Amino acid sequence: MGAYILKRLLAAIPVILGITVIVFAIISLIPGDPATAILGSYATPENVEKLNRDLGLDKPLVQQYFIWLGNMLQGDFGRSFSLNRPVFDEVMERFGATLILAGTALVLCSILGVIAGVVSAARQYGFADKAITFVVLIGISIPSFFLGMMMILFFAVRLRLLPVSGMYAIYGGGDLPDLIRHLIMPATALAVVATGVVARLSRSAMLEVLRQDFIRTARAKGVGEGRVIWAHALKAAMVSIIPVIGVQAGFVLSGAVYIETVFQWPGVGRMLVNAILTRDILLVQGGVVIVAACYVLFNLAVDVAQSLLDPRVKT
Repeated sequence: MGAYILKRLLAAIPVILGITVIVFAIISLIPGDPATAILGSYATPENVEKLNRDLGLDKPLVQQYFIWLGNMLQGDFGRSFSLNRPVFDEVMERFGATLILAGTALVLCSILGVIAGVVSAARQYGFADKAITFVVLIGISIPSFFLGMMMILFFAVRLRLLPVSGMYAIYGGGDLPDLIRHLIMPATALAVVATGVVARLSRSAMLEVLRQDFIRTARAKGVGEGRVIWAHALKAAMVSIIPVIGVQAGFVLSGAVYIETVFQWPGVGRMLVNAILTRDILLVQGGVVIVAACYVLFNLAVDVAQSLLDPRVKT
């Protein structure tokens, strides 16, 4: 197992390097002069030239990339000009909020999606299967940001049951119940589409397993149907389901960008939107690279979990 983890870690290095290249290239293609955006009304030709020189923006792009990459490898992600603080500190401070939101959404979509897929497969062509398929198709078809706005309109504005935005109440609160109340709507909106994807693929995986010989053997031996479904079949199907959950982790992380904007959640996604609007290049680059690296590491954990369930994966 140690050798397998080391192998996967080494394979992740070129992926992360590729991410840095793509992020740097995309940011460099954004029209406009960063120095002009930073200086605003003070953007005289002399000030722009001086700031470009101070930031290294007067150097060739390839040289700029390697300077930026070298600094990151030393733990220096640069300094945000709009916030006047180190990029790494800002991202880490915001990452906790994003992790709470995305982690809750991932847990919701994993549990609900797997349960829905298993029930749908166990009742194939029955009422439960048709009802779950119908609900799943509706869930997949609704954009998360639109669902979030509709939830705000219904649960917050009309019924006044849940808070509109933020992570905690402005006055009072600050405890776990307050966090849960603020988390319900954004986590649900973020999890709906991922739940539908997990449910559909869980159903397919379960149907494939239920046709195999060891399931027929278990039933022939008189094992109860519930044990056959939830103990034997689900355990075998999880080998195919776990990678799907890993992919959805990337979806909820990327979806956090607009969900955090809709609900004013103080996470990395909202920070990146503000950084893009203010042309805070180093904050955008550092934030995207850190989030992408976390996603790569999560996929490594998923691969390890899959190999524990099925040792053939390591070969």
